[in-house]
Amino acid sequence: MEQIRTLSQLLEHAKMVGPMKLSVARAEDAEVMEAVETARKLGIATAILVGNSNKIKEIANLLEIDIDNYEIVNERGDESAVAAKAVSLVSSGQAQIFMKGLLETKSFLRAVLNKEVGLRNGKKALTHTYIHEIKGYDRIFFVTDPAFNKYPDLKVKVEIVNNAVQLAHVFGVKCPKVAALAAVEVVNPDMPPTLDAAALTMMNRRGQIKGCLVDGPLALDSAVSLEAAQHKGIKSEVAGYADVLLAPNIEVGNVLGKSIVYFSENKTAALVLGAASPIVLTSRADSAETKLFSISAAVVLAAEKKE
Repeated sequence: MEQIRTLSQLLEHAKMVGPMKLSVARAEDAEVMEAVETARKLGIATAILVGNSNKIKEIANLLEIDIDNYEIVNERGDESAVAAKAVSLVSSGQAQIFMKGLLETKSFLRAVLNKEVGLRNGKKALTHTYIHEIKGYDRIFFVTDPAFNKYPDLKVKVEIVNNAVQLAHVFGVKCPKVAALAAVEVVNPDMPPTLDAAALTMMNRRGQIKGCLVDGPLALDSAVSLEAAQHKGIKSEVAGYADVLLAPNIEVGNVLGKSIVYFSENKTAALVLGAASPIVLTSRADSAETKLFSISAAVVLAAEKKE
């Protein structure tokens, strides 16, 4: 397939490979319902709505959504019970994608990690990735990990890279360029992220990390700006061309991802990777459009897993 370079192209590709079925945990949220309904109308996804049926129907009426187009599972227990029921629909094969509705992230993730009905994929780490289309750039950026792994060690960073690279492959990026971000471009023993970046680079060159090109440490400007990299005298196949921006820790990833959202003209999606099925976990502050793009990304990933 051709490389997906915009989230509008992602939407069109999701129409081609969909529909997939969502299981929405506590679907009592207007923007979630709006995104799910748009996805249904576009032929991207159908959905099972799990939660208080009266509240779900009330929101559907307010949005003028025909609730007869959906299967509702009336679960009126606490958040944990709702999340567990919703995730069980995915692990049992009744749905292909798990999506967070109006519930706390900790309850949502507890369901994902449930040993009996959850979506654990062996010992693989769960990682979070922002998917950004930014005006002025000719490609999608994958920023990882902005939400889950607080201070990942080298072993976890390898998993974060692998998950993001697999997602980039689904977007048609044949050999994603991964920038291991740090504050400087030299290895400094007093700055641990530079040591991890150098190790990841060597692991990639030795074939321990496959399907991509990794380089680092790279500062953000060198990763995304060829002019900056050339001005600094950096010779790298990744510098200036990075697809994946690997954050050294959660603060860098979170601030970088949200800076893109609020300081640039952009379109954004987000996914949780590393589970047995795609997971849509968006913020309450995210727009219905962001939720729709996130559903689309999950559908494309689910279609790839199905193949």
